[in-house]
Amino acid sequence: MRRTVYNEDHEAFRETIRAFVEAEVVPVHDEWLAAGQAPRDFYYKLGELGIFGIEVPEEYGGAGEESFKFQAVISEECARAGVSFGGSGVHVALCLPYLKAYATDEQKKRWLPDFVSGRTMYAIAMTEPGTGSDLAGMKTTARLSEDGSHYVLNGAKTFITGGVHADRVIVCARTAPATPEDRRFGISLLVVDTKSEGYAVGRKLDKLGLRTSDTAELSFTDVKVPVDDLLGEENKGFSYLGQNLPQERLGIAVGAYAQAAAAVRFAQLYVQDRTVFGKTVASFQNTKFELAACKAEVDAAEAVVDRALEAHDLGELTAAEAASAKLFTTEVAHRVIDKCLQLHGGYGYMNEYPIARLYADNRVNRIYGGTSEVMKMIIAKSMGL
Repeated sequence: MRRTVYNEDHEAFRETIRAFVEAEVVPVHDEWLAAGQAPRDFYYKLGELGIFGIEVPEEYGGAGEESFKFQAVISEECARAGVSFGGSGVHVALCLPYLKAYATDEQKKRWLPDFVSGRTMYAIAMTEPGTGSDLAGMKTTARLSEDGSHYVLNGAKTFITGGVHADRVIVCARTAPATPEDRRFGISLLVVDTKSEGYAVGRKLDKLGLRTSDTAELSFTDVKVPVDDLLGEENKGFSYLGQNLPQERLGIAVGAYAQAAAAVRFAQLYVQDRTVFGKTVASFQNTKFELAACKAEVDAAEAVVDRALEAHDLGELTAAEAASAKLFTTEVAHRVIDKCLQLHGGYGYMNEYPIARLYADNRVNRIYGGTSEVMKMIIAKSMGL
């Protein structure tokens, strides 16, 4: 079936990304894996290519596109090549929507040009040790100074992707106590300069997968944050955090589908080349049946993703629909990648093969952005259950 979700502009962009990946990422990706992160100067290259500015308004140096489909193309091409763009996905997919929606004109003029170029990389700090998905239970505080010129930030965050290289971090902090009626009240978003005194990057966390993206612990000790760096209105941060969740979950769904499709491609190439008992692995009936089943699941995931992409571009993607897309595609990817690794035999367990790295990278898809269990709760609630 012909895929209709992308137009000529998207396909031209795909060719550009594929060529860039082959020239700038594939030759050095093993070095990034060994280092546990992509080098900082790689993000300048992404800035020069225009990756960071696709959805940034033209007056701030971007291309002014509203469609999320260009980011989907990047996810598909990185998965196809078995590589990643390091921790830069958070910069665009998670941080940019908050800056576009809640920054003042003055803040956009101050922040977005360097965002586009890659001179200033962003991360977002929500999760805290011991709180997990319970964002309303966060303990990090930001107290307004007596003269009202700045906030004094204290606390700690963990699992912060992009936290090692970040130049600014959108920090979620409590600026007022929660009320008995609403424990979500009192949370604000502060765009913190990582060069501030008292700001510290702790451990770079040793993850199972996604090993080229830096993920860190952060701590804040009496960090002074100018009131001009408050994002949006004070005490309304929790409601802001919920606004971007459908797009965040759509991005995870696209990535999961792309990984599943890549796994089938890797397995098909491997079984056609690998010989056992005097025959190619591809010639065995079991191999054909397993890959055929995987292909059918990937086709279904593609249909779900494409429908969600269209709905998002139209501004119609609901929270429940995004949750459904994430739940379905991540579960499909889990099954497909596992089967494709099995078809590699012992070699599938070796990290030099992309299927092994894909297996590890994929596991977090059912955890971050809301676990599969949380997705089921959201879907069930939308059903009136």
